Order: sequence, then structure tokens, then C-alpha cells
Amino acid sequence: MSEHILETADVDLAYDVLGPTPADSAQRPLLMIGQPMTAAGFATLASYFPERTVITYDPRGLGRSVRKDGRTDNSPTVQAEDIHTLLTALGLGPVDMFASSGGAVTALALVAAHPNDLATLVAHEPPMLPVLPDAEAAFRARAAVRDAYEAKGSFAGMASFIAWSSWQGEFTDALFAQLPADPAMFGMPTEDDGTRDDPLLSDSSWAVTDYSPDVAALLAAPTRVVIAVGEESTGELTARTSVATAALLGIDPVVFPSHHGGFTGPDSGYPGQPEPFARTLREVLDNNAE
Repeated sequence: MSEHILETADVDLAYDVLGPTPADSAQRPLLMIGQPMTAAGFATLASYFPERTVITYDPRGLGRSVRKDGRTDNSPTVQAEDIHTLLTALGLGPVDMFASSGGAVTALALVAAHPNDLATLVAHEPPMLPVLPDAEAAFRARAAVRDAYEAKGSFAGMASFIAWSSWQGEFTDALFAQLPADPAMFGMPTEDDGTRDDPLLSDSSWAVTDYSPDVAALLAAPTRVVIAVGEESTGELTARTSVATAALLGIDPVVFPSHHGGFTGPDSGYPGQPEPFARTLREVLDNNAE
């Protein structure tokens, strides 16, 4: 693996290149992105693609990517331009992409804005609230998570986030009766840890979950868009947003092994099933190989 920094006016983007060089590989480079996950979260998944050039990066303001624009909010359209800038600087494209969670939202924004950057996009569980039939309730629950975090810190915020994100089906009064959730119910401490800048629990990433996909642009793009959903996520928030997004695009979601972080290894706090996950990803990518 080689580590690099791409300096721009707004941010110094940290990215890693793994495996053979593009010239030494018979397959397209594979870019892996997440949000708020950094490059480190894709190490295990990347290891299952030794024949490809794999590129990972830290989104602006996260990990090693230092912002210079004075902002703290996370925007999928801004991050899409970062990815486009990175691919342009590397002289690559179209490439294949696996994008997870907020990274999948960024990837959909990238395809809409720069349709020639990607050949195949596998968008894994993009959490776009506007696509839900109960979007208004989803926004209300998201605000409850933020309020719990601002009032009592990470443990309180995470407890409410877990209660919200793992809720089965549409959000009803039964969910709101549980918010804010008690951290002790999830085996977490109850004291305030003092943080208020978590991109997952604060409102700094609301632009991600507020994003509405540009369906017309996505359908017009030459990119093959695959919406992926974890088999263990059925009925949960990000599975429902995935199913709804796929329906807007007129396609069926592809079921992947495990959960929302199903590609992560034992070094993560909530490991998935990375080997069968990688096998499914390989099959999906090979279906569109040149």
C-alpha cells in the first residue's frame, strides 16, 4: 500500500493505493468510499481484491484529510467533487466503485454530476431519508438523535441512533416513546463524554441524509448503478432507503451478506462477513466486466 496526499485549495485529500498499478492489472481500478468511514474501514474488503488496483480515501475533514475551507459540515455533493478531482488527478476513469452508507450517497451524487467517472457503482445502503414514505417521521427521529447527543454526549446519542437505525418498518409513536434511549439498555456508560462533534450523531452530516437522488440523471448516465442491501438489514432504516432508491431507478436491490457494515473485519467494532461479502461484490462487478 502507498499513501498519498492530493492538495487542493479546500482540502488535503489523503488516499491510499493498494495492489498492482492500473497498467499491471487487467481489470478496472476499484474505488472504495464511505462516510463517515475513512480508508481504514475498507482494509479487510480490499484484501480480497489483490488482482485490482484498489483506491481508498479519507473524506474531507475526516481521518487524515485536513480541511482548509473553515467548514465542519459534510456534503455529498462537495465530496462528489472531491472524488472527481481525485480521479482526474490520477488520470483514471471510468473506474468501478463500492460505496457504503454516506459514501453511497456521495457516489450517487458523483454519477449525477460526472456520469463518465464510474463504470459500475455498487451503492451499499445509502441512507437518504427523502425517499421514504415516512420521511417526515424519519427527520423527526434524526433530530431526536441529535438532541440526545447535544444534551448528554456520545453514549446518549449512540443509544438513540441505534434505536432509530435498527427500528423495524415505518417510524411510529412506539419509536418516539423510546427516544431518547437509555445508553444502559445497550450496555453503554451513562455519563456525558463531553464530545459534540461526532459526524454521525451531530447535525454536521444532515446534508447526507437530506440528499434526494437525481433519478433522471442517474438513468441517463452510462454508469451501471447497483443498489446493495445487507440480508441482516431487512426492515431497518438503511434497508428501507435502499429498497426505495432501487424502486425509483426501476431496479431490484442486490442482497449482500451480513449487515450495514458487513464488509468489515474483526478489527471493527461490529464485524461482518467480509469474505462472502467480497465474493458477492466480485460477482456483481464481474457481471459488467469488459
